[in-house]
Amino acid sequence: MEKEQQRRAKDHLVALIQAGHTWQEAAARAGVPISRSAAYRLVHKVRTVGVSTWQDGRHGHPAKLREPVQQWLKAYCQAAPGTPSHIVQQALENRCGVLVSISHLNATRAALGLGSRATPLREKNRRRTQAANHSG
Repeated sequence: MEKEQQRRAKDHLVALIQAGHTWQEAAARAGVPISRSAAYRLVHKVRTVGVSTWQDGRHGHPAKLREPVQQWLKAYCQAAPGTPSHIVQQALENRCGVLVSISHLNATRAALGLGSRATPLREKNRRRTQAANHSG
């Protein structure tokens, strides 16, 4: 089955389940081999995300930090480069309605060259070591 046929079959499956058919009936009528949990997960995803479920082209979780959000993140972090990630996380949720984990946010900031530390940790440790060696 080609991608467009699969998309239409899944659309049909979701429509049948939403119309009150059991997942087994819907899967048989739509011709989609799918488990119960996957069928209901698909219905839930269509209800919460909408038609863009099919347009994403990805498997698994939708990408949270798309281009418009990345642009905002870049501007925010360039304006205040030393802002801790938990503050950026809160601002991102308030401004864009997107909640991402601190680790994903840190990885994204690093990929964009927007680290949370104004001075890299290695540099701070080197300065401390030099200061300790000169003081004694």
